[in-house]
Amino acid sequence: MRKGLIQVYTGNGKGKTTAALGLALRAVGHNLKVCYIYFHKDPEKWEYGEHDALQKLGVDIFGFAKKHPHFFKKINPNEIRKECIEGLEFIKKIYQEDKYGILILDEIIIALRDGFLKEEEVLETLDSKPAHLELILTGRGATQRMIKKADLVSEIKKVKHPYDIGVRRRKGIEY
Repeated sequence: MRKGLIQVYTGNGKGKTTAALGLALRAVGHNLKVCYIYFHKDPEKWEYGEHDALQKLGVDIFGFAKKHPHFFKKINPNEIRKECIEGLEFIKKIYQEDKYGILILDEIIIALRDGFLKEEEVLETLDSKPAHLELILTGRGATQRMIKKADLVSEIKKVKHPYDIGVRRRKGIEY
């Protein structure tokens, strides 16, 4: 049985989720079962094309705390925290089911960075993962303790981005 590692994709550059999804594609190509859990993404509003593609590949997809105050000003932060905790509980159930080789926690670092999850809660989730499970975390603002705990950390740095000159998000490229 192979040892599963903890990977973190963080930084202010574009490509954290894209890197995790590329890994999912590679894993599916090698017959590994993949689960993708996202935080703070609202597919009904933003039309994430990658979700459709992942489903076609047989990846199981689940979402928690879909709204974020940055985009939804009237959302109650206590409700977001509650939904993030539900996400952590769901992750523990996924661990017990023991049917995946790869588990992606997309934007869970945002939930931590913005105070909807506590660092100890996330670190405990890392500590309790099954030994063979590859765990991928994405989002800006990984803490030093999380970085220390991870086996692989990629910091994606923005050097230049079309947003800086007013280019809006583009279907098929940014979403």
